[in-house]
Amino acid sequence: MQMRIALVLAALACPAHAELTLTSPDFADGGTLPEAQVLNGFGCSGANISPALAWTGAPEGTKSFLLTAYDPDAPTGSGWWHWTVANIPADVNSLAAGASPAALPDGAVEGRTDFGAPGFGGACPPQGDAPHRYVFTIYAMPEAKMPLDGNASGAMFGFQAKAMSLAHATLTATYGR
Repeated sequence: MQMRIALVLAALACPAHAELTLTSPDFADGGTLPEAQVLNGFGCSGANISPALAWTGAPEGTKSFLLTAYDPDAPTGSGWWHWTVANIPADVNSLAAGASPAALPDGAVEGRTDFGAPGFGGACPPQGDAPHRYVFTIYAMPEAKMPLDGNASGAMFGFQAKAMSLAHATLTATYGR
């Protein structure tokens, strides 16, 4: 019995069983987005800088990562896509603050957001709304190159991610004005 318990504990401690996690030095999960990640436009005056993000625990078979940032509380009936990035190489485990658009890893591609163009678009909920949630999700993908480009919508990125991912992790922050 003790041997069986020891084997189970050893298996759980094995890196192959690690859980994918996503963190940011810029904000805590459940915290508030700082002004650096707020849009400079639509009546908002933030810095519109993509946040620093880091992830660990990618499952075996991961060949790339796909990242999305989404506001499910936007008053559109379908939420709002703030950032989409595909084809982040499997050996990359972080993005620096301000990575969008010029400092993304080689091969990574940003898709079109609901602002109408590729690249990070910061938070800017309507004045007086309850604080919105901004959900950053990293997906471990089984393909090195996803069939996505700068013209692909956030919904297409989301479809590909949910249809194919090996694992995912989220980090959520709020922002209101």
